[in-house]
Amino acid sequence: MTDLLRLLYYVALAGSLTSSIYCVMVIAAAVRFGLRKRRDDRAPADFLPPISVFKPLHGTEPGLERNLETFFEQQYPAPFELLFCARHESDPGLELARSVGERFPQVDAQYVTCGEPIPQFHNAKVYSFKKLDAVAQSDIVITSDADVRVAPDYLLRTVQDLRDPSLGIASCLYLGTPYGGEQASFATRLDAVGKSVEMTSGVLVADMLEGTKFALGASMVTRKQSFQAVGGFSELGQFYADDFELGNRLAKQGKGVKMGTHIIQLMVQDQPFWLSFRNQLRWMQSTRRSRPLGHLGTGLTFATPFGLLGLAWGLTAGHPVAGLGWLLATIVNRWLQAASILWVMGDPHWLQNVAIYPMRDLLGSVLWLGSYVGDRFYYRGKTYVLKPGGRVEEHQPTG
Repeated sequence: MTDLLRLLYYVALAGSLTSSIYCVMVIAAAVRFGLRKRRDDRAPADFLPPISVFKPLHGTEPGLERNLETFFEQQYPAPFELLFCARHESDPGLELARSVGERFPQVDAQYVTCGEPIPQFHNAKVYSFKKLDAVAQSDIVITSDADVRVAPDYLLRTVQDLRDPSLGIASCLYLGTPYGGEQASFATRLDAVGKSVEMTSGVLVADMLEGTKFALGASMVTRKQSFQAVGGFSELGQFYADDFELGNRLAKQGKGVKMGTHIIQLMVQDQPFWLSFRNQLRWMQSTRRSRPLGHLGTGLTFATPFGLLGLAWGLTAGHPVAGLGWLLATIVNRWLQAASILWVMGDPHWLQNVAIYPMRDLLGSVLWLGSYVGDRFYYRGKTYVLKPGGRVEEHQPTG
């Protein structure tokens, strides 16, 4: 065996071993989460404080109307208010929220504007939070993104996580759901299953090993004072991953950070492959800056690329059957990982999504490699530069 073949063999072997260990850890974490979810679902939901729900909006997108409707349909027996914020009164998303609200006159809803973010707020969502915080009537706040769709008991279940007064913040896991369902493009379905499996796997393993030290911004329940405890909105507004920063800083202060067991849907827009790839790469780049060591280790959790290296070794070294067996073993590895996560998450299409997950695993490894190439990204009409530690600045062209 030549030195090159030997190197190929050992790289493929090392990656296959680490990804197999990771798969076992994911399965254990999924079982642990499932047991905790069953216990939480059976517990009495009798913590009923007033709630303010923050909903930042910027434009509209397919499915947004239904997303908003699910918040007006909440079956929460205590007072709650829905607070929507956009930059301008003419924003189509804000206009749509008003239209939906007219059909639910019994729900207390407000529609406010914040204007264009001032220079130190490179994160426009956090700028909206600052405005919403000023008008919110309740101490307990639930934030959620525009692409979130929830069940009628969402408020009731998520607020139970703050029953413990020592808890600073709790988040929801999300099930990636493509707009259009089975009619969505294959690229969109890969993006959705990645959000369901890849993200959830990492979150549950981290929680199992060391507890949760971050938050997921798709849905968070917290107290108003938590924002000030980490430096206020002006500080958080300098980070792209404001959710990670908020949860991480609270954890470092010894305030409780929890990953709740209520599952929400994160609706994934149907997009061409290049646009979907660019959006996913942006998140990978942000993760690399927010937690560089953890992101580096993520490269050893993928399985399919190491299976392909094993296949390449087998074909080159004259062991094609062993190479094919190697690739098949890594595919089964990813099927087991996806099945354990999607089953416990209650994915109604878990079988189809399990089948395609090895391809998502391969795409994830490409995105991971791509996250180390460049620090600029394009978002909502502007180009930004990621700085060490996760801070972000608007790119100013020179010359």
